[in-house]
Amino acid sequence: MPGEFCYLAAVLDAYSRRVVGWSLSRSLEATVAVTALERALAERQPAPGWIHHSDRGVQYACRDYVDCLQRAEAQISMTARGCPRENAQAESFFRTLKREAVYLADYGSFAEADAEIGHFINAIYNAKRLHSALGYLPPNEFEERFAAGVLH
Repeated sequence: MPGEFCYLAAVLDAYSRRVVGWSLSRSLEATVAVTALERALAERQPAPGWIHHSDRGVQYACRDYVDCLQRAEAQISMTARGCPRENAQAESFFRTLKREAVYLADYGSFAEADAEIGHFINAIYNAKRLHSALGYLPPNEFEERFAAGVLH
């Protein structure tokens, strides 16, 4: 795997900062983004009218991805041209992932990278990593407290 490049697509819940769907691929074909979206939809089962926001990457504007969003009755929102800060939560997640996991690892294979990145997302980022915007709670705990009515 040394020297090989991989692509990660991730879908985050903007309210809780939780990664609700992700997929790793050796190529930047639309399937990596569609798989992440399908996983997020299976996890969340959002009500019609939910908002999906992304950057203007071709993988988010392609027919397969848009069709998936339309079937899920999403309102589609994309960053304005030249406004990368509109996608700051996703950029922050990817920066954190690179600094706290990817740059510190020496993956021996694609399967190992997939497993270790999945572990970071599920066991570290969603379950333990504190977010100032969430009152210094990790995303999973924030969602649990919100569901219990402790947060408003």
